[in-house]
Amino acid sequence: MSIKITRADYNTQGDVVMSLLRAYAIDPMGGGEDLPDATKVNLISEMQKRPEICLSFIAWCDDVPVGLANCILGFSTFACQDLLNIHDFTVIPEYRRKGIAGALLAYIEQYAKEKKYCKVTLECLENNLPAKNAYLKHGFKPYELRPQDGKAIFFHKYT
Repeated sequence: MSIKITRADYNTQGDVVMSLLRAYAIDPMGGGEDLPDATKVNLISEMQKRPEICLSFIAWCDDVPVGLANCILGFSTFACQDLLNIHDFTVIPEYRRKGIAGALLAYIEQYAKEKKYCKVTLECLENNLPAKNAYLKHGFKPYELRPQDGKAIFFHKYT
């Protein structure tokens, strides 16, 4: 089994990115439902409009696309440096527990180091134990400024 990680070219691999993202959306940890029609139609072109902040990485196993990380460039005001947020992260079920997630995380970390980003961030559902364990295994940890103040909690609000 050969694992290769590449940065996606939305012009030629947009369909691959969309296929992997839809597989993630349908997975229970991705919400269990397919993406809205508007997202299926517009996502790749919208990401193409933002090449300075949107990037995707595809994991290939023997030339089959099996994993995806959609990342968004951010900025840390405290560090005064760019950071990379892994917004979507998935490996298709039949390829899990084969080292794909680790290879994808290692590639993203190396990419961030080369770009001199101060950190890589991501969020994970509390009960997604396989993902949490993979992230912990690869050096990610819950965010805290000071232990006495507790861990950060991810919030959102639809507008």
